[in-house]
Amino acid sequence: MRSARLLTLAAIAFAVWGCNPFHHQRAVEVSNGDVNLNSRWHANLASPADLAGAVQMKGSASMAPSATSGKTTVSLDVSNASPGGVHPWAVHRGKCGADNGVFGGIEAYQPVTIEGDGHGSAVATLPVETPTVGSFFVSVRASAANPETVVACGNLAPPTP
Repeated sequence: MRSARLLTLAAIAFAVWGCNPFHHQRAVEVSNGDVNLNSRWHANLASPADLAGAVQMKGSASMAPSATSGKTTVSLDVSNASPGGVHPWAVHRGKCGADNGVFGGIEAYQPVTIEGDGHGSAVATLPVETPTVGSFFVSVRASAANPETVVACGNLAPPTP
């Protein structure tokens, strides 16, 4: 009988401790380090309208912080291009049709070589911080011998807050 009373008292004490309105657990804390900030810029590339029927290159590009602090990585993927083509490309300040200069230095951009299936890709690491504001675009040129002709262009959309 005595052990039954002790067991009952222990159960009551445990229930009171578990339901105690004065006992509070700490709230979950979230720090800024836990937040996944979107910092990637995106662009869809297409051939300019004045090249319709001659060239119909398309593709995509992105610009994001590099794994190395203080640098930016730019990726380019193009398709529907002439196999074997070698095309200079770069990120520029401004918008397609309104060029305000190359972003990060032209020497960082190696030309994209088109494979037999009409696809090509390239990556450039720029020695500058990834911008958080501004207007930027990716331009793909016809060739090193014909750099004035843009065969694909796309405005980079900034990261969403």
